[in-house]
Amino acid sequence: MPTWKSRGLRGSALEEMINKTNEKYHEMGLALIQKIPTPITPINIDKSTRQITLAYFDQKSTVDYIGAVQGIPVCFDAKECATDTFALQNIHDHQVRFMEDFEKQGGISFFLIYFKEREEFYYLPLEMLLFFWNRAKEGGRKSFRYDELNPDYILPTVSGIMVPYLEILKVDLQDRDE
Repeated sequence: MPTWKSRGLRGSALEEMINKTNEKYHEMGLALIQKIPTPITPINIDKSTRQITLAYFDQKSTVDYIGAVQGIPVCFDAKECATDTFALQNIHDHQVRFMEDFEKQGGISFFLIYFKEREEFYYLPLEMLLFFWNRAKEGGRKSFRYDELNPDYILPTVSGIMVPYLEILKVDLQDRDE
């Protein structure tokens, strides 16, 4: 089974920003989104800090978040990218399959990618991810570059909302209707 040793809290700042955004959306009556915890079994626990220092994953996780926005089922995963090139190895086959199945049931699946160097959030619809995913499977690039992305899906700055993904979810829904 895969194990991990603490490599810092990778993604925890991003996760916290999304969690606060989801709380705000819930307070506003716009959405009900829940964080899906990754099931782990602890192996070593530091007795002084009571923190897990070694564990293994019980099973593969699917997505980070799932819920509903104004009656529309949504699921998404959050990723960080240090540079302008996002390696597809950060996304797993089982996640893509889950998202495809989720959309077959009428839901909306997407990734929120935080480009750290640019300090920008990007909403990547499953359809766009699949373009890059299939290109890699056919022997093409195993990554995508920031400049390949649709600039309409960069999250805007919205006062009081840390990661305003609902703004771009509206754009995604309009694009799907066309």
